Amino acid sequence: MYAIVEIAGKQFKVAQDQKIFVNRLQNEEGSEVSFDTVMLKDNDGNVTVGQPYISGASVKATVLKHLKGKKVLVFKKIRRKGFQKMNGHRDYLTQIQINSIN
Repeated sequence: MYAIVEIAGKQFKVAQDQKIFVNRLQNEEGSEVSFDTVMLKDNDGNVTVGQPYISGASVKATVLKHLKGKKVLVFKKIRRKGFQKMNGHRDYLTQIQINSIN
């Protein structure tokens, strides 16, 4: 059983007891979160597709921890001009574990 759910503006394919990294959520560590924006649900071959969301469907998850992702380097260069610029950033992430798909 899996579902496609929209979390913080992005779509994720989730299954029960799966751990995923999403954009930073405002919830505290250890708290339970419910996502009502379920777009597709598959229950052993019985597929339900929402338009755009499935009414009454929800995904419950637990916030495990807040962390920063790996560093992403951004390098800009204009050839033959001697221009080089290097920047980087780290995204703020939240690790959640999917408890149930209803």
